Amino acid sequence: MTRSSSDASASDDPASGATRVIRAADATTDHAPYRGRVFRPMMRAQVLTDLVIAVLLGGLVVVAGARGLESPLAIVTVVGMIAALALRRLSPALALTVAWAFAVFQMVTGQEPDLSNAFIAGVMFTTSAYGSRRVRLAGLVSAIVGSVTAALYIGIDDYRNRLTFETASTPAQEAVQVTVSYFAVVLMLLLLPWLAGLVVRTRRAASMSREAQLLAERDAARADRAVAVEQERVRIARDMHDIVAHSLAVVIAQSDGARYALKADPAVADQALSTISATARRALGDVRELLGALRHEQGTVPTPEIDDIDRLIADMRQLGLDVHVEREGDPSGLPTTTQLAVYRIVQESLTNAYKHGEPGSPVRAALTYRPDTVEIAVVNRRADDGSPGPGTGHGLVGMRERAVMTGGTMTAGARGDDFEVAVRMPAVPASGQVPRGRITQTEQERTAR
Repeated sequence: MTRSSSDASASDDPASGATRVIRAADATTDHAPYRGRVFRPMMRAQVLTDLVIAVLLGGLVVVAGARGLESPLAIVTVVGMIAALALRRLSPALALTVAWAFAVFQMVTGQEPDLSNAFIAGVMFTTSAYGSRRVRLAGLVSAIVGSVTAALYIGIDDYRNRLTFETASTPAQEAVQVTVSYFAVVLMLLLLPWLAGLVVRTRRAASMSREAQLLAERDAARADRAVAVEQERVRIARDMHDIVAHSLAVVIAQSDGARYALKADPAVADQALSTISATARRALGDVRELLGALRHEQGTVPTPEIDDIDRLIADMRQLGLDVHVEREGDPSGLPTTTQLAVYRIVQESLTNAYKHGEPGSPVRAALTYRPDTVEIAVVNRRADDGSPGPGTGHGLVGMRERAVMTGGTMTAGARGDDFEVAVRMPAVPASGQVPRGRITQTEQERTAR
């Protein structure tokens, strides 16, 4: 026996305390890591346990049949059956071979069956539970052929004995009855353990299949979520392209106009504004070139704003969604990125309510605009289908991405019979974008300094 390569280094060190594993196995066992080897991989403690059990059972057989084991040949048979029982898990094929060899030896030497023959049942169990396909088939054939052989062996011996005395019927008839009865008993003792081992093997394979299925479903869910996040980031990148392109275009126009408006120091102003204009033009070209690949072949679409929410709500009402909107505060000073995030979140929330909410139930949307924060709350009645929330979660992933990118937070989940989406984000996003509106003269002077 040799140890596995992964365990050799640890087990060679006496101070490591690592458990040594015996390399193994029958050839071509299903799902077996010991393909092409003689012994199955087992812990040394397992091997010693099987050996101790076999020796103890063999000792009980010797004690129980002391009078019938006076012959040395009988002792040899018992020892052989003990060896087969000890090897049953370590090498089912070898154990089956040893059991056959000593069973034939027992019949050739004319011995009577004894309790050690019951050890063959344990060997039959392991041939189907742990053996390869060939070993399982050999176990099944052995159960049938062994039953026939043992029945004929007992039947012939019984027939010979009946010839020496008178019987109620013919010796042949009575010997046939004994042979058939013995065949049924032996077949039951050999075939039932083989079938039990097959059941154990099937349940073990089913358990492994369930575990593999759970792992596959978990990996698929992770991949699905990653795809959803990536798709939403691509959509955000397209929107950001429009925002940045528009902002830089405004900067270019304002800087070109200021170059002619500022006459206090024409030379300095002209040089500074020319630098601003050239830098902005280069930035605009770089942004378009960098994000162009993310747009795929999408057409140019105007960036949605806060004012577009009314049109969105009107469209959803035309679809049959009963939307009630409550507004508080003035959103006119919000940056473009914040307005876009608010629009997309409301859009996705209403879409989820339409697709997954209870038909005909009202949807309440609350938009609160404060000087430093924006709060969004969309509540709809859940459909009575036992589902915990809307769809596969792709829309929720996208909304959360938008809220996080602006420096905000989002919560979504069941609230009794309702499903609520709540978002809180800063009025000015983490990027520090200046709110919409013209720059005052004071701010222009501060910038020029």
